[in-house]
Amino acid sequence: MAPNLTGFDPKKFAAAAGQPANDPWRRAEAWRYTGPFNRFNRFRRSFPGLGIGAAAFGIYYAYDTLVAQDDHSHGHGGEHSSTGH
Repeated sequence: MAPNLTGFDPKKFAAAAGQPANDPWRRAEAWRYTGPFNRFNRFRRSFPGLGIGAAAFGIYYAYDTLVAQDDHSHGHGGEHSSTGH
């Protein structure tokens, strides 16, 4: 790659600039990553009903497996009789 004709090197400029001593936006942006907005809470709140839904489905599945009777197992060999019952 050819050298820059102006002599300006953005990488050297960024390295020389470093981090400002008094960043005016640091305090304004700090609230985004603390307290209720930390990484764990942001992840947890991105799926608001997942825990309740999973628990409800688990209870339903356990009830259906253990308690509920199958309505189609009444001894007709899988087909209804010709009497219409």
